[in-house]
This record gives sequence, C-alpha cells and structure tokens, in this order.
Amino acid sequence: MPEYYDIGTIVNTHGIRGEVRVLVTTDFPEQRFQVGKTVYVATSPKTALTIQSVREHKGLTMLTFKGYTDINQVLPFKGKKMQVTDAALQPLEAGSYYYKDIIGLTVIDEHGQTLGKVSEILSPGPNDVWVIPRAGKSEILLPFLKSVVQSIDLERKEAHVIVPEGLIDDAD
Repeated sequence: MPEYYDIGTIVNTHGIRGEVRVLVTTDFPEQRFQVGKTVYVATSPKTALTIQSVREHKGLTMLTFKGYTDINQVLPFKGKKMQVTDAALQPLEAGSYYYKDIIGLTVIDEHGQTLGKVSEILSPGPNDVWVIPRAGKSEILLPFLKSVVQSIDLERKEAHVIVPEGLIDDAD
C-alpha cells in the first residue's frame, strides 16, 4: 500500500464549473500540479483525480479535474488535503530533505544530550521549524537553519544541532 504525502489543501471552490482553489504546501508546485497528473484528495477512501487544468489566481493554484464539471461534485473536497503517493517523489539534491525524512529523527545537542524526536514541521516563514516534544517540559521549537542544524544522518535517524542560547526554557 503506498504512502501519501501532502502537497496542498483545497481551501474553496471557484465558480460553478468544478474549479477549486488550492493552497500549495509543496516545494515543487510546477511538478505536482501539471495537466494529466494524478493527485489524491484525503477523503475516506482517498479520491484519485486527474488534473485537467491549472492556473494561478491571487496567490492560489486553481485546478479542475477530469470528470468533475460541477461545483456540487467538488464541494465535498473543500478543506481536504491534496496528496501524492511516494512513487511521485523525486530524488532531492544533497542537503535537501522531505518532511517524511525529518519527522521521527532523534535530535542531539552539541553536548551529546538527546532533546527528543521531531514530531512535526511548521512552515511559519522563511525557514521551517522542527517541533520536538519533551515529557513533562515544554516542547522545543527548533529553527531549521544552517547555524543550528549541523548534520543529519538519515541512516542513524539522528540530527545533530547547536541550540541557540535562550531557546530552551526549562523554568516552567
């Protein structure tokens, strides 16, 4: 059974002819959203859709799908995640990682102390932020910066970091 990875969210419909507005969350929109490509909507069960048209409008990607020509057909997709299978993932250049590679890594600080495991990745602005929960303490929000993340070893499932001063507040 394939694994699925989020590439965007259908935030609304547009017009009455089955077009949807997509907030893109992939770093590769030009590869993911092409006419003829298959994408999946995170319904239960998943819905496979073939992209019929793609255009940009007011910062969102607008899509139509083959066989979906009416607003009532696409309304159930509103608010749902759009996904691709692991087969659609491209190899990345050295030093670049998919979120799936980072989530679950054990994070070790410059003193050899284990901080925890990455549970999710936030994208609030110019750099990603790793969320590292800790038992009985506040979670760590670690910025993904070259000055912070020193190395990532996918085989050992570890990331070695230098924690910026004042980032961890264990006073609570």
